[in-house]
Amino acid sequence: MKSKAVRIERNGGPEELKIVEVEVGEPGPGEIRIRHKAVGLNFIDTYQRSGLYPFAMPLYLGMEAAGVVEAVGEGVTHLKAGDRAAYASAPPGSYCELRVMPAKTVCKLPDAISFETGAAMMLKGLTAQYLLKKTLPAEGLVPGDFVLFHAAAGGVGLIACQWARALGLQLIGTAGTDAKCKLALAHGAAHAINYSTENFAERVREITGGQGVKVAYDSVGKDTFEGSLASLRPFGLLAVFGNGSGPVAAFNLGALAKGSTYVTRPTLFSHMNSRESTQAMADDLFAGVLSGAVKIPIDQRYALEDVQQAHRDLEARKTTGCTILTL
Repeated sequence: MKSKAVRIERNGGPEELKIVEVEVGEPGPGEIRIRHKAVGLNFIDTYQRSGLYPFAMPLYLGMEAAGVVEAVGEGVTHLKAGDRAAYASAPPGSYCELRVMPAKTVCKLPDAISFETGAAMMLKGLTAQYLLKKTLPAEGLVPGDFVLFHAAAGGVGLIACQWARALGLQLIGTAGTDAKCKLALAHGAAHAINYSTENFAERVREITGGQGVKVAYDSVGKDTFEGSLASLRPFGLLAVFGNGSGPVAAFNLGALAKGSTYVTRPTLFSHMNSRESTQAMADDLFAGVLSGAVKIPIDQRYALEDVQQAHRDLEARKTTGCTILTL
């Protein structure tokens, strides 16, 4: 069987993304073959393309999608041919029509959730899940607590704004434009700060009455790291889960002595390390979406053939919410 797929031969800019035709065979033990209906885009895809996250070449890109299972390999019991399914998964390779892949992180998609929503929400929604439910400060989080969330108008951010509100948390979101700040507020952020015009660490102190936040969730990295540390209350946690502005430089560990604060660099796939943990996280996400507490905003759609432009727009911060490739 033939499939269109997006491949790079070397690291570089969006121009390296090429549409190729590949042969797709039968799934082996522990694998499935899935025909995609929609594919999700994520900032991590640009890191892999640029080489910030190194992979052997050639590389097929993409970390999430939704579609219909066509065949299952030996030992796969949680899925069968004909099942609607969605996933966030390593290895990369979701920018395609059809693929064979490990079944471990593929989950049945509830009938009430569309393929487009499934493709848009898995990596971003599961990221919000592990951050708000598992990446917690030493003193935990309870309703009424302040948390700081950078890039609050992005795909992960808009999901986190809604989920935090459902949990009773006061999320302080940051974004680079007033329009994006309004979007974060409309999705449940208690406060929004335009970090291109305001010192967000100072504003956080004002909002929290000088106390600071229990946890800062930071996917921006280099440009926000010091301000995020300065925004923490004593025993607070800084969770750096992305590098939108570049990787964080080496820093003096003594900076944590003021307030006995913590820093962690979590990843989604550390949490999705078993079939059981993946399903439990997905069930939590599905429940939030099905209840209406969490809506998945798909603000951009591109054809597979327009993947280069999709990457340009993503890196230029022209996107909000979730972005998908249509097939």
